[in-house]
Amino acid sequence: MTHPRTPAKDAYTLILEAIDQGVYRPGDRLVESELADRFGVSRTPIREALQRLETQSLLARDGRSLIVASLDHNQMAELYVVRTELEGLAARLAARHATDEEVQVLRDMVTEDRALLGDPGALARANRRFHRMIHLASHNRYLVQQLDLVHRSMALMATTSLAAEGRGEVALAEHQAIVDAVGRRDGAAADKALREHISMAFVTRLKLDSRQPG
Repeated sequence: MTHPRTPAKDAYTLILEAIDQGVYRPGDRLVESELADRFGVSRTPIREALQRLETQSLLARDGRSLIVASLDHNQMAELYVVRTELEGLAARLAARHATDEEVQVLRDMVTEDRALLGDPGALARANRRFHRMIHLASHNRYLVQQLDLVHRSMALMATTSLAAEGRGEVALAEHQAIVDAVGRRDGAAADKALREHISMAFVTRLKLDSRQPG
């Protein structure tokens, strides 16, 4: 009996995941030949993927080179405005449409993520999974698509707010408030809790960035 093979990830997805995971950070130069060697694909799909990422403003030109783009203060503020509105809507819809199983998954995430306190990188990855689950629990495919685009751009930020001292514990308490509201099927409370969570993350990130040299 033959087993179905998992489809291989394309070059675009591989590069996007590497940026999202911090393998390539804002300002890093991306070279076709090096990417082809890293991912074991030919240079043609790498070139096409880089062109696509540049079109999406995830990469920028530095002379003849392509580098991972970075966000200035104004771009970051604009991104957070959009993120706040869309994620607030996702939380409100999740309170209405999430299944009991999805609510339990969210509860389990908050509980399990407490073990990651003290590891900002791991906590940041867990945070992305939590927010992704909220998006999916909205059961609105078009909203999920738009939030995917927003979160791709979030990868262009040089710091995570979870690196700030004490932010991890506060963020998990905020996650708990979001899940509690979704579990009560209180859309207004879920919306408010998620908006406050993102607002606090934004303020914390600004404080972190202000301490960066340069």
